[in-house]
Amino acid sequence: MEPRRIDDNTWEIPKRGKMRVPAVIYSSAKLLADVRKDKTLEQAANVACLPGIERMSYVMPDAHQGYGFPIGGVAAFDPEDGVISPGGVGYDINCGVRLLKTDYTEEDVRGKRKELLTGIFKEVPAGVGKGGVTKLSRGVLKEILVKGAEWAVANGYGTGGDLERTEERGRMKDASADDISDRALERGIPQLGTLGAGNHFLEIQKVEEIFDPEAARAFGVRAPGQILVMVHCGSRGLGHQVATDYIELMSDAPSVRDLPDRELVNAPFRSPMGQRYYRSMCAAVNYAFANRQMIAHWVRQVFARVLGGSEGMDQIYDVCHNVAKVERHVVGGREKDLVVHRKGATRSFGPHRPEIPAAYRAAGQPVIIPGSMGTASYLLAGTKEAEALSFSSTAHGAGRVMSRHEALRRFRGERIRDDLASKGIELKSTSWKGIAEEASEAYKDVDEVVRVSHDAGLGRMVAKVVPLGVMKG
Repeated sequence: MEPRRIDDNTWEIPKRGKMRVPAVIYSSAKLLADVRKDKTLEQAANVACLPGIERMSYVMPDAHQGYGFPIGGVAAFDPEDGVISPGGVGYDINCGVRLLKTDYTEEDVRGKRKELLTGIFKEVPAGVGKGGVTKLSRGVLKEILVKGAEWAVANGYGTGGDLERTEERGRMKDASADDISDRALERGIPQLGTLGAGNHFLEIQKVEEIFDPEAARAFGVRAPGQILVMVHCGSRGLGHQVATDYIELMSDAPSVRDLPDRELVNAPFRSPMGQRYYRSMCAAVNYAFANRQMIAHWVRQVFARVLGGSEGMDQIYDVCHNVAKVERHVVGGREKDLVVHRKGATRSFGPHRPEIPAAYRAAGQPVIIPGSMGTASYLLAGTKEAEALSFSSTAHGAGRVMSRHEALRRFRGERIRDDLASKGIELKSTSWKGIAEEASEAYKDVDEVVRVSHDAGLGRMVAKVVPLGVMKG
């Protein structure tokens, strides 16, 4: 399926066959070469066939093949006539990124990086199936599923300022634990406050370059050399089980036979099944918010212990990936509510949206795009243009170009450790296998992904950061 070129960063699959709308791909020729190797474009066209889809099926610059929707896929649906699809949210519900600033400089931490990373590694469990340090009853877990990061702050993990700088203030208010399966609850009880494995990470970073000084100041980024901390993780086994449960439940619907791909199972948004999934998804989103809130709290404690203080370690922002939200957008010249699916994509509201914290409203929403292990990551600001271009969405990371199996065949964790050390980057991990799977060569060029996002108008570059210490599961 060959898209036609609109400009250097935009491509289109015209409406054809059962497609209700066209598909638009934000990509460069360089990035598109990798996209053509998998089913991303086919999946984008299939999404365009779903009932109630509005405007376009969108593909972000970091896209690659996923389950049903491509990872990096964005689609919005009319809440009355449209659907909600677990494949349009993903298995790791609210996999997201939290970014903390500090008052420390690279010089302040130069001799303490190993001690900081070792301390965080001890405080924050990481790895496949690892349990957390917080023991929960089922009743407390259900409270967390409803209250999200608010529960964490109320129980001493962070401050109200963190909530102000978290998407949805750290709580999706439509959440309910009533339709979460026993298996999902069992998986969630031991894993709160854990990083997990795969592409999840925690990095101690320094600011390398500032592109937009005014927005950077608004976000608390002052100068090159400033130390930041980035946390990338999600809803762990609980979110995965919620996705698994509802994909199975929706697979029995007669409408599945009419889908171009069975992985696009869905339910009408207003239907009982659609609402059950939505409320359960919101609960998993809240679990992830609480998870990152607790990890951020422990990071601050380690900085205070090792460096003598954690003053100034305010949160810049916490953004969701893998979520469906009811948002107000303009379609056909009028505002309306839409169910916006962002799978492996980041919200990028432009200036003056009421959802943005007051301190950031003039600059636009902070957008955090992490790179792959050992590469740069970026802080951007949302743009007004993104509203019309992508329902205010952009990329969420570098995006894989190589399977984990292929990465294991080609790379060795010990070699990657040595390569990072030669660049002055400390590494802590629970698994050499996990390190090999996440080799930077297995991902797209994050610099190119961010350039396309910036040039296309999806997000405005604010600052580039690079790692000094990396923690992986």
